[in-house]
Amino acid sequence: MTYPDPTLFGHDPWWLILAKALGVFAFLVLTVLAAILIERKILGRMQLRLGPNRVGPRGLLQSLADGVKLALKEGLVPAGVDRWIYLAAPVISVIPAFMAFAVIPLGGEVSVFGHPTALQLTDLPVAVLYILAVTSIGVYGIVLAGWASGSVYPLLGGLRSTAQVVSYEIAMGLSFVAVFIFSGTMSTSGIVASQSNSWFVLVLLPSFLVYLVSMVGETNRAPFDLPEAEGELVGGFHTEYSSLKFAMFMLAEYVNMTTVSALATTMFLGGWQAPWPVSMIDGANSGWWPLLWFTAKVWLFLFFFMWLRATLPRLRYDQFMAMGWKLLIPVSLGWIMVVAALRVLVDEDASRWAVGLVGLGTVAAIAATLLAGRRVRRDRRRRTSPPPPDSGAFPVPPLPVKERADA
Repeated sequence: MTYPDPTLFGHDPWWLILAKALGVFAFLVLTVLAAILIERKILGRMQLRLGPNRVGPRGLLQSLADGVKLALKEGLVPAGVDRWIYLAAPVISVIPAFMAFAVIPLGGEVSVFGHPTALQLTDLPVAVLYILAVTSIGVYGIVLAGWASGSVYPLLGGLRSTAQVVSYEIAMGLSFVAVFIFSGTMSTSGIVASQSNSWFVLVLLPSFLVYLVSMVGETNRAPFDLPEAEGELVGGFHTEYSSLKFAMFMLAEYVNMTTVSALATTMFLGGWQAPWPVSMIDGANSGWWPLLWFTAKVWLFLFFFMWLRATLPRLRYDQFMAMGWKLLIPVSLGWIMVVAALRVLVDEDASRWAVGLVGLGTVAAIAATLLAGRRVRRDRRRRTSPPPPDSGAFPVPPLPVKERADA
């Protein structure tokens, strides 16, 4: 297993940096093209209908046909919009989506024309914080698109997206704290190296489950696609967009899906390391093979996104916010306390106490989750159950039954 030397970052020749940047861009664009087609195929299969099968052999060129169709549509700018912000919003959504992938490790150390380099554009001591910061900028594109459109429905979609990102980015950041505690670093390559013995999905399962829910809410995907709920808001924040401007929002959504899937792979599934029992084969984690394992893990999460879209209905907005604030954040805070105490005991070689603490902390986390879920369900029943007729909660006018009978 060849982990990249930290001194390699920042010392590549300019042509190699350019080649790696173009490689990351090509990887994301090809993943988006494939994801659009595969998602439509999977949805068709799950819903017992035919997917795309007309454009190209077995519909393989459908993604390109969609791109050409969007490019040839007329790019309308409605009257009454804030023109410059309206045009800048799609760009603000797309650029951070690509920038976040700069610190994702796609593999270990390889040799390119005799130059040793890491299959990673760059790395930082606070790389995960960089990803969180860059992805949070992307929501400004959604907010500004809703505000600049000069229409009520896009504005409501932008406001929903603001509250959604604030709520679920807190839970996402808290799910990473346990990973930082166990790995001792915020560097993405360091986190992958710290999972050489066991992946964090096994050690930090509650953090992984919280992140799994948070990444769906962060990317505005079903069942959390409330900023673009067509049943309530026509099209949400991009109602007034067409042609390439709409395509840029679509591109940003799928690139963000790929980014959060790659981040989940890096933080919890060992990154580019081969799964067991493939990892027992000599050379499975060296050379260009790790790129294959990394891509397979990313597609596992992308399939999870598509599966959710085909399976679950959209949540109500109050249910969605209650899940973030009343369930995910409290569970994450409690789990962080358990992990921090466990880490201290492990450092002091208190193995028996550590095992007992893990058991106690797990029971406490499960109890807290059940109590929080029970409270959410009780609050929901209280809001949805109608008051008794004599409570005076809402007046009911007398019904003219006698007049109808006399008539």
